[in-house]
Amino acid sequence: MLKRMGVEQNDMEIADAIEGFAQSELAPQAAQVDRDEIPTTRYVKQLAELGVMGMNLPERWGGIGASPVAVILSLVEIAKACAATSSMIGAHYLATDSILIGGDDSLRDRYLPEAAAGTKLGAFALTEPRAGSNPADMATRATVEGEGYRIRGVKHFISNADAADFIVVYAKTDPEAGARGISAFVVDRHTEGVAVSPAEKLMGIRGAPAHEVALDCFVPDANRVGADGTGFRTAMKVFDNSRLDVAATSLGIAEAALAGAVEWAKQRQVGGEPIARKQGLQWMFADMKTRLEAAWLLTLQAAVRRAADEPFTDAASMAKLYASETVAFVTDTALQILGGYGFTREMPLERLVRDARILRIYEGSSEIQRTVIARSVLV
Repeated sequence: MLKRMGVEQNDMEIADAIEGFAQSELAPQAAQVDRDEIPTTRYVKQLAELGVMGMNLPERWGGIGASPVAVILSLVEIAKACAATSSMIGAHYLATDSILIGGDDSLRDRYLPEAAAGTKLGAFALTEPRAGSNPADMATRATVEGEGYRIRGVKHFISNADAADFIVVYAKTDPEAGARGISAFVVDRHTEGVAVSPAEKLMGIRGAPAHEVALDCFVPDANRVGADGTGFRTAMKVFDNSRLDVAATSLGIAEAALAGAVEWAKQRQVGGEPIARKQGLQWMFADMKTRLEAAWLLTLQAAVRRAADEPFTDAASMAKLYASETVAFVTDTALQILGGYGFTREMPLERLVRDARILRIYEGSSEIQRTVIARSVLV
């Protein structure tokens, strides 16, 4: 399918290398990672050696010169094997993209090369207990103090927070200015006044723990990401990128679920023949494949627009919306095909169903994506 879509050979070669690692190292451990809630940060060094931890970055700051399409293909392969690992990488990209997009060269030089090398892990702190889909409601404040800022507030559902070396924190520097009063800061994880709670007990992606982060800390001026009041604009650009990462994770999980259901249907016998020969089930496979291919097309279209430096906000939202809705359909349909066996923890499918559920929520819920898409139509 990818060859038919005109994907560059170099992009496919990068993804092939990642696939080999994902299937040999991630897939055999995925069930245990889920069962024992083992943080997938254990793979950071190996992923960095493959170039994955800086794949979203230019070569100047440690990237490998990968295109946005190569990033998508690689995350698909990782998510096929272990969606929690893909989610961990995505959280790291949120942090490094924030610095890349909003920061100056001095800030980029201090953080991005080490982030790409896997010696510094990033986390992204925007969401709060009472401010999720509408960042303008955030209560975290950053007030001028000496030659920097005092940041006070609480962030919630922050992936990578406990293992991170730095956290990009979004806070209001002008509480009266709404979204225009939001600024971003790089906070070193072990700064005095940064407290990370124990991990939340999650339904899925259990190897990508999320934490609450309480802040009452000083951050120097040099750690501000861009000018005061530019944080919201930076975050929205970061989300354009990250929504493609979520779409890729959705595609990976859906591909794994479809492949598992196909293998089951070919082996499972009813009435002396494989259930794959039953027309009713064949139609279910046809629907899964059609929706999955459409999700691929939307995602690659958005990645190509990003690579060409064209506006792709609406394309990213459509890709994220459709791919996350598609993985829900594919995993649920696959479970229906497996029947009671699919509902047991002996089969990997129940993990895929749980992992898929968050994808319609984070990086902007499906409802938020529809709002973004509608605005692009009605301008």
